[in-house]
Amino acid sequence: MSEVDVQQKEKYDHSSNKEFYDYYADQSVTQATIERMTAIRDAVLRTRQREGSDQNNLKVVDIGCGAGTLSMLWAEAGHDVQGLDVNEPLIQLAQERATARNLKVSFSVGSATHLPWDDASVDVCTVPELLEHVVDWEQCLNEFCRILKPGGILYLSTSNKLCPKQQEFTLPLYSWYPGPIKRYCEKLAITSHPQIANYAKYPAVHWFTFFQLKKVLRTKGLHALDRFDIMDMTDKPFVVKVVRGIVVKVLPVRWLAHVATPYTVVVAVKDA
Repeated sequence: MSEVDVQQKEKYDHSSNKEFYDYYADQSVTQATIERMTAIRDAVLRTRQREGSDQNNLKVVDIGCGAGTLSMLWAEAGHDVQGLDVNEPLIQLAQERATARNLKVSFSVGSATHLPWDDASVDVCTVPELLEHVVDWEQCLNEFCRILKPGGILYLSTSNKLCPKQQEFTLPLYSWYPGPIKRYCEKLAITSHPQIANYAKYPAVHWFTFFQLKKVLRTKGLHALDRFDIMDMTDKPFVVKVVRGIVVKVLPVRWLAHVATPYTVVVAVKDA
């Protein structure tokens, strides 16, 4: 391990609150979670297909992998997968589950601000529900972009400050709270009231919009698509196709559609 790696490891608390661990250990194997993670994998593959890129034998890194559900779904499909998370107990659980299923996945403890992969070495980088928890979120984006090959895909899901509904804090309309009140709640979450942030060691400190992330990613050489761009319209009713077409083509309607969705989804393709 390099000196930088040691410094990064010492910078973060890799332990886990028992309530947090138990919750994610249970939730990671529910049918709803498996279906959601499968949808993420399939959306990435559809995007690669639309871009004319290969969909076989991909090198995939799953950052913020938790108990490894998405990582194992990629491995089941025959891809080379590595998972990384700051939470060591969940990483240990992920490795145990993958080993029990004879799935070849390499899991490691680390931070999204300092990734262990070489420049332009990864085909797919998935980052579900992590960016909002890292103070230096732009450094995370720099790292994601750095490791992606030209034509590589970045999948992000994160908080949505446009929508009043969210799952990060057990407080009504929290996405719309003014910054100073959010800072006060964050302090409570890591001191006297951890239950308001679901016992997260690193509660959410950032709130994004798709349009904000699209602009930032463009400066880093990626073009971004949102949840409506990447929807699978196969076998969808005619009415659904019409509504989606309006959302995609009419910017004010797209903005309102983002207000109605609880979290932000970005699928970004690195310029070839």
